[in-house]
Amino acid sequence: MVVTGMGTVTPLGADVPTTWQGMLDGRSGARTLTEPWAEDLPVRIAAPAAVDLPSHFPPAQARRMDRATQLALVATGEAWADAGLAGDTTVDRERLAVSVSSIIGLQTMLSAYDALLRKGWRHMSPFAVPALLPSGSSARIALDYGAQASAHSPASACASGTEAIAFGADMIRLGRADVVIAGGTEAPVHPFVLGGFASMRALSRRNDAPEQASRPFAKDRDGFLLGEGAGIVVLESERHARARGARVYGRVLGAGMSVDGHRIAQPEPEGRGAAKAMERALADAGVAPADVVHVNAHATSTPAGDLAEARALRRVLGRHTDNVAVSATKSMIGHLQGGSGGVEAVATLLALHHRLAPPTLNAGNQDGEIDLDVTAGGSRALPAGEVVALSNSFGFGGHNASLAVAA
Repeated sequence: MVVTGMGTVTPLGADVPTTWQGMLDGRSGARTLTEPWAEDLPVRIAAPAAVDLPSHFPPAQARRMDRATQLALVATGEAWADAGLAGDTTVDRERLAVSVSSIIGLQTMLSAYDALLRKGWRHMSPFAVPALLPSGSSARIALDYGAQASAHSPASACASGTEAIAFGADMIRLGRADVVIAGGTEAPVHPFVLGGFASMRALSRRNDAPEQASRPFAKDRDGFLLGEGAGIVVLESERHARARGARVYGRVLGAGMSVDGHRIAQPEPEGRGAAKAMERALADAGVAPADVVHVNAHATSTPAGDLAEARALRRVLGRHTDNVAVSATKSMIGHLQGGSGGVEAVATLLALHHRLAPPTLNAGNQDGEIDLDVTAGGSRALPAGEVVALSNSFGFGGHNASLAVAA
């Protein structure tokens, strides 16, 4: 199946061109949080989405949706138009599906609970329950775009967005849809999340230098930077895309998933589970490790996670690892949780489309135990001809997901 449209909302910008240029420029979307609720937190930095949501949704409409759903709708609008489908009435809605992940409508849930405690149940929003459901974003997209094939929202922690795209690709491959809106969204910049991750010591505490906080593969990495945003792709069967003369960015060749069975919040140290997901993605795609020229790594900037992923890549790619440009775009946009897989799939496809792997910020002091060709010095040119890239996403609970894409 092919990718014909892409949309993003990230800490670097409210659309794909701005986000992509920000990545190529090596710009960070991190900032110091100035909201009053952040004053007493041990971590006061994050990477909020750079978008003016009130300009997209009037108050009455916004109150019906979680912030994550709003981010997803903005990205979906861009992807749908980018695919040349805006105003198109020829798409059979019974063959249109949605597969967009979100771990939970966090902002809605916590606001509703706060209203319950302070004022009582009569002051709770009647829209709270449908808006906080993990399926809230996919359901809203399906309603707005008339999708009638099905709507799904995989919830596998930070692997969710990648799994959603894999599920969408499978729907087309199994003949259950011709077009699928797929990706992930999340809006976790909230004191509850920052406080919870801080108590786990999972976040970087570089409060005085937010742009330097996310340091994938660096020797002095000390945790991840929380971000928010959405990444959406329009998937189509090749037959459907060809029939309408659609432009194609690339192809989703295969996907692989696994679970570590190790610990709830720590990866298997040798990266065996992550390696199995990548091996399955390559096998599903029918390509060899030597065909891979680029990896958009999960690389959250945690001491254990980055090392495990590096070992997994060595396990899968072997000696060929030396010829693979590894980018960690979380160094610029932070960790978007359930939205990461969608945005990073877009970045991976664009890297192949433009033959340019984006840089990795703050990785100059590379960990000696991490034997990868990290794009620490700037963007990296990729080979001509049809080439393959992997986009990795791993999450709490040991969830591992990897996409193999080509262009």
